[in-house]
Amino acid sequence: MTEIISVEEEINRLEEIYVDIPENKKKLIDGLIEQAARLRVSLTLLWKDICEKGDVELFTQSDKTAPYERERPAARLFNARDKNYQSIIKQLNELLPEGQATDEGEALMNFVAGGKG
Repeated sequence: MTEIISVEEEINRLEEIYVDIPENKKKLIDGLIEQAARLRVSLTLLWKDICEKGDVELFTQSDKTAPYERERPAARLFNARDKNYQSIIKQLNELLPEGQATDEGEALMNFVAGGKG
């Protein structure tokens, strides 16, 4: 399982990966990097919860009705945040100079596309 790191540690990691973004575009990336860092930390916490408790839960709205399986709110949040994270990483990769996809950038895209890390 992926180690839980702080937002600051993730910001530093991403800044190292995207150091080659041209100066005229660097002002655009601060917010993207900060949001990506928050999302990655949140995704790691949610993934830990999903691994421990699963994607679905038994749910009922009343003692008089039989419980049924439904997607857990943590699983829904994970899916929504993962989509946002992937979008931000894609934007950051597109800001790199043409033809200069970093190994780390490609590894990040592989991680978000396949859920491995």
